[in-house]
Amino acid sequence: MKVRTVKREGGFTLIELLIAVSILSAGLLALGTMQVSAISGGAYSSNVTEGSTLAADRLEKLLALPYTHESLAPGAHSLDLLNGQTVSWNVVEDVPMTNTKTITFTVQWTDHGIQKRVSIQRIIARML
Repeated sequence: MKVRTVKREGGFTLIELLIAVSILSAGLLALGTMQVSAISGGAYSSNVTEGSTLAADRLEKLLALPYTHESLAPGAHSLDLLNGQTVSWNVVEDVPMTNTKTITFTVQWTDHGIQKRVSIQRIIARML
């Protein structure tokens, strides 16, 4: 008596291959979207860092001036920079207490049509 053996063919079917390719494609598309978000987030962070650094630098220059200097006179002051940034500061005298000045320093710029702003506030005291 002869025994017949059935050979099983190994490998992937066309359906399995289509499913694998579609899962791979979805993963690659998600990776591309994530990459675009990371790049735009990095550009935004760079602009905010630049604005914060500029604000801190200009504020330190103001703090180095004498208490009675005209740049520290009460009221609003502003300065336009060449790179499209606007630097402004407001000085309020005797707030929060007498013989002090509160300086609010702001840097503004436009990023892709959206107005951005970084502000720093500092209180200085008159040294008697």
